[in-house]
Amino acid sequence: MKKTVLLIGTLDTKGDEYEYVRDLIALKGFEVVLIDGGVVGVPTVTPTFSAEEVAVLGGSSLTALRDQHDRGLAMKVMSKGIAKLVNRLCMERDVVGVMGMGGSGGTALITHTMRQLPIGMPKLMVSTVASGDVHPYVGTKDITMMYSVVDVAGLNKISRRILGNAAGALIGMVEQEIPEVEDKPIIAASMFGVTTTCIENLKTHIEENGYELLVFHATGSGGQGMESLISDGFIKAVADVTTTELCDELVGGVLSAGPHRLEAAAREGIPQVVSCGALDMVNFGAMNTVPSQFADRTLYEHNANVTLMRTTPEECAELGKILSEKLNETTGPTTLFLPLKGVSAIDGEGQLFDSPEATEALFTSIRKHLNQNVVELIELDRHINDPEFAAAMASHLLSKLNK
Repeated sequence: MKKTVLLIGTLDTKGDEYEYVRDLIALKGFEVVLIDGGVVGVPTVTPTFSAEEVAVLGGSSLTALRDQHDRGLAMKVMSKGIAKLVNRLCMERDVVGVMGMGGSGGTALITHTMRQLPIGMPKLMVSTVASGDVHPYVGTKDITMMYSVVDVAGLNKISRRILGNAAGALIGMVEQEIPEVEDKPIIAASMFGVTTTCIENLKTHIEENGYELLVFHATGSGGQGMESLISDGFIKAVADVTTTELCDELVGGVLSAGPHRLEAAAREGIPQVVSCGALDMVNFGAMNTVPSQFADRTLYEHNANVTLMRTTPEECAELGKILSEKLNETTGPTTLFLPLKGVSAIDGEGQLFDSPEATEALFTSIRKHLNQNVVELIELDRHINDPEFAAAMASHLLSKLNK
C-alpha cells in the first residue's frame, strides 16, 4: 500500500499554493490526498475530496451552508466532516502524515482534526497565526506550527519558499527513522518545584524496578498532557503526586489544567497512587499581576514571573471534596496518600505557607468525602518530600502492578 499524506485546507477560490505543495510531496513518492474544507467559491485546483463531500459528512450540504451565511455554523459542520473523513482515510490507507495550510479560521478547522490524531504521527500546520499564542490550536498534541509570514493566498517569492520548506519539513518527519530501543512500561508522575524532591526519590524506586517514569510539570499544559497520554493508552500507571492544578481551576490561578484534571486514570482503570502535592498554593504571574481581590492574602514571590498564593481553609476544604469525588469515580486500583506533615516545600513547620488550620481542613474534607470502599486511604506522618513518603508511594504502586 502506498504511503499517503493528507493535505488539508480551506481552498475557497485558491489553488496554486495547494497544487505546489501537493506536487512537492508527490515528487517524493507519496500519494497526496487533498481535502477542501472551504465554503466560499470554487477552487482553481481539483481536490481529492471536495467541500461538498466534506459538508455532507458534517451533516449538511455546501449549498445550505452558503445560503445560511453563518460562518460559525459552517466551521462546525466542516470541522466535523473533515474529522470523519480523516478518521476513515486513516483506517483505509497508510496515512503517514498530515499537513494543513490556512488563516485563523482554517487553522482552527484543521487543527481540530489534528488534535484527534495519535501522538507520533507527523502533523504540520502552516498558519498566519502561528507567531502568537498557539495553545488553542495545539492543545496537548505534537502539532508543528509554522508561521506563513504572508497570507496563504497564492504563490509569490516569499510563500513559495516557506511552503516549500513546510513540505520538506513534513517529508523529513515522515521519512525520519527513529532508532529502536527497548521499550519499558511507562509510569506517569506529576511534579512541581515544591515537590521535586519527592519525585526524584520516587523516580529512583520506579526505574530500579524496570519501569520508565515520565514526569509532567503541573503547569496546566503539563497536567493536560499527562491526561491526554493516559487516555491514548501510553501510560501503564500513575503516581499523581502533585495535584496543584486543581487549586488554579478552583480559585482562578493561571495554571489550571481545566475541569477534567484527575479523571483519565480513573476512567481508564489503570493503577494510580495520588497525593496532595502543592494543594497549598494558587499560581499567578509577576506580583503586580495578582488580582486586587487577593491583595490581603499570603503571597510568595517564587521568582520575578511567578507568585504563589496560600490557599485558605475554606478553599482547602473544597479542594479535598473535589479531589475525593474525582477519585471516587475510579474503575481501577487507586490509593490516596496523605502527607500529614506538609504538602509542599514551603508549607512545612515554620515555613511561609505553614497553616495547620488549612492543612487540617484539606485532610478532614478528604476523610469525609472519599469513598474508602473504592479508594484506599493511607495517612503517613511524613512530609511529602521525605524520602520515606516517596518510597511508600512507589512501593505501593509497584505492588499493584506486579499482581
